[in-house]
Amino acid sequence: MLVDEVIVKIFSGRGGDGRVAFNKTKMSLGPTGGKGGDGGSVFLQGVADIGALMPFREGKVFRAEDGQMGGVQNKDGRNGKDLVLKVPVGTVVHFVGLKKTAEITKIGEKILIAKGGKGGRGNFLFRSPTNTTPRQAENGGDRIFAELRLELKLIADVGLIGLPNVGKSSLLNGLTNAKSRVANYAFTTLEPNLGAFYELILADIPGLIEGASTGRGLGHKFLRHIERTKILFHLISVLADDPIKDYQIVRKELGQYNPRLLEKKEFIFLSQCDLASEKEKNDKLRKMKKSGLEVMPISLETGEGIDQVKKILSGISQAKSA
Repeated sequence: MLVDEVIVKIFSGRGGDGRVAFNKTKMSLGPTGGKGGDGGSVFLQGVADIGALMPFREGKVFRAEDGQMGGVQNKDGRNGKDLVLKVPVGTVVHFVGLKKTAEITKIGEKILIAKGGKGGRGNFLFRSPTNTTPRQAENGGDRIFAELRLELKLIADVGLIGLPNVGKSSLLNGLTNAKSRVANYAFTTLEPNLGAFYELILADIPGLIEGASTGRGLGHKFLRHIERTKILFHLISVLADDPIKDYQIVRKELGQYNPRLLEKKEFIFLSQCDLASEKEKNDKLRKMKKSGLEVMPISLETGEGIDQVKKILSGISQAKSA
C-alpha cells in the first residue's frame, strides 16, 4: 500500500549547557569550563523510492540528538547528531499552523526543517581582565519543534490516465519493466505504479470515476498525482459504449480539480483494440476523429500502434534532453 500523506512531529536537538569549572593545578588556576555542543538539526532528503513515507505511519515523532554539556579543561561538549529523514521525490512539506511550504523535487535534495540549538558558552569564555574567575556559564539553546504534513505528488514525465480497466497497467508493463497488477475489473490499480522507458519516468495513475474531483472512488488520490506529470497519455477502451463520453468524463474531473491540468499536452489512445472487431474499432475511431479528437489505436496483444507509442516517447525524451 502506498502511503502518500502523513503528519509527523519533529524536534531538533537542544544545545548543551556550558560548564563552570576551574583548573586545580597550582600556578595554572583559572576557568576551564568548556562550551556545550550544538544540538542536532533535522533535514528532509529526497530519494527515488515512492514508498519512503511508509515508515512514518508508525513513528510519528522524530528527534535529533541533543548536544552534550561542556567539559572541564576547556573541552567542548560533543555536538548532537543531525537527523536526516528520507522522503520521496515529489513530496510537498506543509508546516502545520504556518503559511509555509517546501518541496523536494530532486533525488539527493536536502532541506533544513529545524535547526539544532546552539551550545552554551562555558565559564572559560567569560574570562576577562576584570573577571578572572567567572562563575557563570550559558544554558544551551532550545530545541525547535515543527509539525509537518508530508504530501506526495508524483513527478513523472508521462502519466497514464483514463477510467478504470482501460489497459493502463498493461501498457506500462509492456513499455517498461514494471510489474503492475492486471485484471478485468475496476480499480485493479489502487496506487500509482512507476516504470522507466529509458530515462523517462512513466506513471500508471489509479483509475478515475465520475465525481472523483469531489472525493468519489479513489478521488483525490488519483488527481493529486496528475498535477506534476508533464505529459498525459489518455487511454479509452475500445469496449466503451461511448468513447467520447468516457473521454469527457475524465477531462471534466481534471478541470474541476484543477483547471491547469487541462493545459497539459495530451496524447489519446483507443486501447485494447484486439478485443473488438475491425469494423467496431474503425467505427469508434471515425466518431472520435469526427468530434475533433486525434486518436491512435493500440493493442499490447497484437502490437498495433506500440511502435508509434515508442516513437512518441523517444520524441519526448529527445525534447527533455535538448
